[in-house]
Amino acid sequence: MTGQNSAGPAAAQKAGPASFVTPSQPQPDRAKRVHFLGIGGSGLSPLAQIHLAGGGEVSGSDQEDSARVAMLRALGIAVRVGPPADPAALATELRGADVIVASSALRDDHPEIVAARALGIPVMRRSDWLPELTAAYRLVAVAGSHGKTTTAAMLTLVLRAAGVDPTAVIGAEVAQLGGSAVAGTSDVFVLEADEYGGAFAGLDPELAVITNVEWEHPDLFPDEASVHAVFTDFAARVRPGGRLVVCGDHPGVAAVLARLDQRAAAPDQPRTAPDQPRATPEQPGPDQPRTAPDQLRATPDQTGPTLDQTGAAARARVVDYGFAAGRTWQAVGYTPRPGGGSVSTVWHDGVEVGELALALPGPHVALNALAALATSAELGVVPETALRALGTFSGAARRFDTVGQAITAGGTAVEIVDDYAHHPTEIRATLRAARDRAAGRQVWAVTQPHTFSRLAALLDDFATAFEDADRVYVTDIYAARETDDLGLHATDLAKRISRPRRSDYVSWPELLDRLLTDLDAAADDVQGDRGVLLLTLGAGTITTVGPLLLDRLRRPGDHDQTPVPDTMGQIPRTRPA
Repeated sequence: MTGQNSAGPAAAQKAGPASFVTPSQPQPDRAKRVHFLGIGGSGLSPLAQIHLAGGGEVSGSDQEDSARVAMLRALGIAVRVGPPADPAALATELRGADVIVASSALRDDHPEIVAARALGIPVMRRSDWLPELTAAYRLVAVAGSHGKTTTAAMLTLVLRAAGVDPTAVIGAEVAQLGGSAVAGTSDVFVLEADEYGGAFAGLDPELAVITNVEWEHPDLFPDEASVHAVFTDFAARVRPGGRLVVCGDHPGVAAVLARLDQRAAAPDQPRTAPDQPRATPEQPGPDQPRTAPDQLRATPDQTGPTLDQTGAAARARVVDYGFAAGRTWQAVGYTPRPGGGSVSTVWHDGVEVGELALALPGPHVALNALAALATSAELGVVPETALRALGTFSGAARRFDTVGQAITAGGTAVEIVDDYAHHPTEIRATLRAARDRAAGRQVWAVTQPHTFSRLAALLDDFATAFEDADRVYVTDIYAARETDDLGLHATDLAKRISRPRRSDYVSWPELLDRLLTDLDAAADDVQGDRGVLLLTLGAGTITTVGPLLLDRLRRPGDHDQTPVPDTMGQIPRTRPA
């Protein structure tokens, strides 16, 4: 965590010249003691840090020790790991807390939640606590099915470069920001806003960003229309006079805007807006004509569509961005750079602004940067400052994250990259970026499907997501919160992948040895391609493979000393490929 915010937002100066909304909510009581259940998780750890930096008292518990728990203890937070010694010890630990904030992974019958309620202590979920934490700030909520972590991190970096010192909560560690929590001194709060479990449902942002909208969590949302509905509700909660910054190229975003228009036209009617998007470019590019209605294009003297907010008329200006012609903010001439990164030219309302040069590859990263640029401009940051800062952005953990490079005993040069991609759209985008980065090398993808429900719902889409790879390895499904009641196995995906032709199922215990063997044997095949760019893809334990593989490549004599950790015992591996 970086920065200290002992005074809170009430004592801060307004951030930038574009102070277009004054928050009316009272400042939350920073002195209260909050006890976090699951404090070591990525969702609650940054919230604990922000509350502590604001002058509050913090304690917590978690099931296991971790680097995050160690970091929290280093900040002076008391964290119990494992079950309490006995009910009396638990009561002593909880007594004195003003509120319990529990991880969404914990059921209501969890012993610590039951004990807290027996003591009369209010129990809140993360989604309940976020509105209280952010109420007194000028909240910038960054949402979307994909890209919200990178966009929120980029925006925070830009604001800091511009002299705005925001508070921020981001869904991954960002080295340039000192972690996933940033305690700033201004009244701006940048929050990565997640749709899962209704986490963003109670937020009232002054400025909301929607990067894209797609069916991503089939365990929670039965269909695409239900996803459109929750994002529409989120967009409709923008404070009166606020801004809605959206990727105009994305058909799911267009569907949400259509729903908003219908609400504005008949706010008291049932919310049954058609799901047909207004603009559905298959491959949006700089030369495509704008197909969305002109009223979506925000200009300084034009107010966008009226948005319904809890039954009252509220006006939020829509600012769109993208590759397509006619966007408020447009990136033109996207060009990959040799060895990684990209360059584009940015236009704003038909006027050339400057060059967007990025260190990270992929059109999706360029769109995320454009979102950060557009959003920062609404907060008063001049584009030149934003473009310079974006050019220095080095990424977030597990987002095209370079693990390292090595040469196999057989002479194959290998670069290993780890990425969180676990949805077909994310996999396609990451592999396209890898192809840009590869510069003639082969691209190998090692994927771990994440949850049975996602694989079942999107199996056909997954099967076509790997076309930019030369080889694909599919390992066992990571169950996460689910059990296997769908009869699925990783081989179901491996068999359906037709491009590339080399697609194999490899069980989790055999994965490292198989990769080492194939990389060694590939020396002759890839010699003319100058090596292999190998990506590990997924939201589960696949992230451990890259460092272990790199260690074995660099210490070939010690293979037996670094086995794959058997953290997937609940995953069925019995069905043959």
